[in-house]
Amino acid sequence: MEKNFKLEIISPEKIVFSDEVNMVSIPSYEGYMSVLKDHVPIITFLRPGIIEVEKKNDNKEKFFVEDGTIEYFDNNLSVLSTSAMNLKDLSREFLENLGKDTESLLSQKDISDHDRYILNHKLDAIKEIRV
Repeated sequence: MEKNFKLEIISPEKIVFSDEVNMVSIPSYEGYMSVLKDHVPIITFLRPGIIEVEKKNDNKEKFFVEDGTIEYFDNNLSVLSTSAMNLKDLSREFLENLGKDTESLLSQKDISDHDRYILNHKLDAIKEIRV
């Protein structure tokens, strides 16, 4: 029995990933969720974190996202994000600068609780990445 479904991760510049996959773990505001074939239809927002993709050959790929939306319907998962990047393409320098920028934003006094929540998740995701 076929257990794959279609995944597309799309940024404004290009299609970052498009293939048949077994499973995808997604950082949503409700927490990390995993999607398998025949998952119930869903639309939700991404929070900063790592999307983990288990491809049909059991190889895995990971993508860093800062924001976006997902839609799953009829065994097609679409991830739309302005910041989707394959971890293989990230440099240590880029991550260090992103971490410093995020910490700088967190240190501001007039930051909202919502922004603090998002920035803390972003910082945690950046610290989790090993290049």
